[in-house]
Amino acid sequence: MFQSFNLDSGLRVILAPSATDVVYAGIAVATGTRHELDSESGMAHLVEHMTFKGTQRLTSMQILNRMESVGGDLNAYTGKEETIYYATFLRQHLKRAIPLLLDIVFNSTFPQEELDKEVEVVIDEIESYNDSPAELIYDDFEALLFPDHPLGRSILGNADRLRQYRTSDLQAFARRTYSPERAVLFVKGNVTEKEVKTLSPLPRPSLVRRGVITFENEIADARSKHSTPLPTREGQGGGSVILKKPVHQAHVMLGSRGYAATDPRYYGLFLLNNLLGGPAMNSRLSLALRERTGLVYTVESNLTAYTDTGVWSVYFGCDAEDLKRCLRLVHRELRRLIDRPLSPRALNAAKQQLLGQLGISYDHFENVALAMGKRYLHYHRVLTPVEIAQSIEALTPEDLQSIATEIFNPDRLTTLIYQPE
Repeated sequence: MFQSFNLDSGLRVILAPSATDVVYAGIAVATGTRHELDSESGMAHLVEHMTFKGTQRLTSMQILNRMESVGGDLNAYTGKEETIYYATFLRQHLKRAIPLLLDIVFNSTFPQEELDKEVEVVIDEIESYNDSPAELIYDDFEALLFPDHPLGRSILGNADRLRQYRTSDLQAFARRTYSPERAVLFVKGNVTEKEVKTLSPLPRPSLVRRGVITFENEIADARSKHSTPLPTREGQGGGSVILKKPVHQAHVMLGSRGYAATDPRYYGLFLLNNLLGGPAMNSRLSLALRERTGLVYTVESNLTAYTDTGVWSVYFGCDAEDLKRCLRLVHRELRRLIDRPLSPRALNAAKQQLLGQLGISYDHFENVALAMGKRYLHYHRVLTPVEIAQSIEALTPEDLQSIATEIFNPDRLTTLIYQPE
């Protein structure tokens, strides 16, 4: 189902076939907020923005028009542990897409005049985010779970620090973290290995740092030389924080640290999360807080997995006078999963719902390509749909109760509340 190989530059490649005329390609770089030094807050995200502002051979306007002019799309995003650049285009434009991706990722020049403008764009993004409490609360919550650690740091950074950065700062960050060995080129489409190899020599290899890195030491390398080690759980969980905000309703998030993506318990928590507050309207939290009581418009649970930890959380917004009742209902649903195992019938229904959702998600080719690139970047392999289904099918009621007892333990839960001023 997948082909993988390494290029002479050290760049890894993963290629997945597709019968359509549309190609989804990108470059995943093992560089995110976690890999910033304390003096580099917001740097990973700013570098992502600035890669579109000029290379050794292309101006920002040429980059802007390169894919758009043929009906394609070029985009990027920054996470806590990776930055993803990706393009969607017709197969006939493969020769312009892959060289463009390689050029912006490994040959950006970060001109100061463009940097001065783009910093203000990012600051506007920050202010927009600050005006969205339902989004901002996620950042504040992770700051509580990972205090004094880059995983708890906002991806966007802060305005005062961003305005101090110069071209040389971005170049130094890119030299340290943007090497071919720390990146993966991923392609999903009707494309051959020969075509990818022909189009993938780096435009100017002298501009990128070269070295030798293997999968066995990649994650250890990222946690030491390129990132801050994860603090222990002791003293990091539990308790409530209430913040007064200029909001019309209360915004609430509660949760705890979860499991790493490779933890054998991950798929158990994945299923529990979907059962509790997944996208379906019949999730337990939706039934308890919305359908039966009409207390909320939005309630959801979320699961994020990193290379060595994770975050599980529940979010809802409600009228301030309904806050205590909503919290009681959430804790009641968590306690049900701790106190007694799921019946065989309930477990089978939860499995079938999740497997159906996953099956439908595989039809969204862009998301499949992005997930493929990210997974291969961090773990040097991609799980097939069959392997994922087998992990879910193997779950027992006892597995899930054990996970619920650990993750949903009231003493471990951290609660963050935005209350109207």
